[in-house]
Amino acid sequence: MGTEFRRRRGGISRIMPVETVFAVSVVAGLIGALSGMGGGVVLIPALTFLGLDIRHAIAVSVVSVIATSSGAAAAYVKDRLTHVKTGMFLEMFTINGALAGAAIMLVSGQRLLFILFGAVLLGSWLALLSQRRVGGQKPRIQDRFSAWLELSGSYYDLNQEQVVAYRGTRAYLGGPLMFGVGMIAGMLGIGAGALKVLVLDLIMGYPPKVSTTTSNMIIGVTALAGASVYLAAGLIDPGLAAPVALGVVGGAFAGTRLLVRMGNQAVRSLFLVVLLALGLEMIGNGLGVI
Repeated sequence: MGTEFRRRRGGISRIMPVETVFAVSVVAGLIGALSGMGGGVVLIPALTFLGLDIRHAIAVSVVSVIATSSGAAAAYVKDRLTHVKTGMFLEMFTINGALAGAAIMLVSGQRLLFILFGAVLLGSWLALLSQRRVGGQKPRIQDRFSAWLELSGSYYDLNQEQVVAYRGTRAYLGGPLMFGVGMIAGMLGIGAGALKVLVLDLIMGYPPKVSTTTSNMIIGVTALAGASVYLAAGLIDPGLAAPVALGVVGGAFAGTRLLVRMGNQAVRSLFLVVLLALGLEMIGNGLGVI
């Protein structure tokens, strides 16, 4: 079915109804904005289930990731949840990683992509599950490099009805790790928001809401780098990308409105459920079980 779609660029409605693509994209954008993962985590499994070749699903997912980040990041910056300086520092690493990862994807086998996709999600799930700390923790003592970068701030939490202060730490580890995350993002077209959140949360010590919102800011720039490689390879189909982008932006906007009123624990719980379900589904596809 994936091959048929590529030969009939104007025939999306006969193979994959536009209404279905749009609805799936709305859900992907909603979950992506709430969790900071980017819509690709939901969109790629859904599109492959509907019959699209995984390479083309990854390529069009990059468009959705850019759309999700654009829709969510602007709202989060306005709400003063995103730490812009942290995002700009880490983007330098993720962009270069994404370019390398996208080049690797072009020469990788499909089963490998399915299994790697699932393994990344399950690995993220295990790492986050083992971390019991939630938002509202006392600010950490900063190392000199993080203090020099001015990685500290505060935001008003509507759920807790109080100001939450925080300090980012270990930027010297966060940067190199984000290069690896960017490589995975470029290879799988998912934005790798799950891993970005983990680096921001577990390594650099940000509260879950700040990790999620700053991740959304980084995701779009990372995806744009990978998209340049996919576009040059002819893998991005405009006829499919249009309803995907529109649906994801709508879902992302709704997700940002929900996030500011949710508790940190609720955000984390949603994150865990989505990671586990999609990780198992993708590995099952790669092994031929599903």
